[in-house]
Amino acid sequence: MIEKFLVHGVHGVEEALRKAAATEVMPRFRQLAEGDVVEKSGPHDVVTVADRRAEEQLTADLLALLPGSVVVGEEAVHADPSRYEAIRGAAPVWIVDPVDGTRQFVNGDPGFCMLVALAVDGEVQASWTYAPALDEFAVAIRGKGALLDGKPLVAGVPEPGTDIEVATSHPDFTTDDQKRALSGLRAEGVRPRPCGSAGLEYLAIAKGELDAVAFSWELAWDHAAGLLLVAEAGGADLTLTGEPFRIAGGNALPFTAARDAATARRVMDLLAGTA
Repeated sequence: MIEKFLVHGVHGVEEALRKAAATEVMPRFRQLAEGDVVEKSGPHDVVTVADRRAEEQLTADLLALLPGSVVVGEEAVHADPSRYEAIRGAAPVWIVDPVDGTRQFVNGDPGFCMLVALAVDGEVQASWTYAPALDEFAVAIRGKGALLDGKPLVAGVPEPGTDIEVATSHPDFTTDDQKRALSGLRAEGVRPRPCGSAGLEYLAIAKGELDAVAFSWELAWDHAAGLLLVAEAGGADLTLTGEPFRIAGGNALPFTAARDAATARRVMDLLAGTA
């Protein structure tokens, strides 16, 4: 069933994302009214009416595209955390972040995107990354490569002798132990910086514009789409135990994704304090 869908149904997901962007997201970009933005867990964690309505529309459209599937969406899980368990279930699962980079969206910054991933048995089979304000659309299919606006994505490798740029978790979302691990990136030959939209940071790796990320949280809607995109562009990811990231959770954090395996290992050695 999944194999058939990945041959014939991929464009339907793109159409669903473009529709949700056109009807629910972009009409509100730089047009948010009072009351359209609400704090969830604090001032750095907000949700807008665009997030909620786009997720509702995507949920309906994605379930119609693949009967028998389920949806794990960021806003639905916030309302009912038990929904997250579907990632570990037997049904094909759509993992949805309707607006990744909500802070940027609220501030009128075009650096946000919409993320959808399709997973089966804990393994991401396909992903879609849409940045409507930047007019960029990336698709990755497991074993089939990654495309940006129809053109192949190749992450490449960092240029020898240059500093590697690493986007890192915001300090407000890290524990003391994770802060200590991330401090290992303040090393010669490394340029760490705070991350923006996680989905767009992964896209930047796949495009060869960013060398790596180092993240300290594992919510699947932030990472599932981007990790497959990076992998299909030739990149790699590692957790502190040296294992690949698992979308079902239980990862040793922080973890990294990078343009190539050697850069991923270098970043992980710095995070682990073994460099």
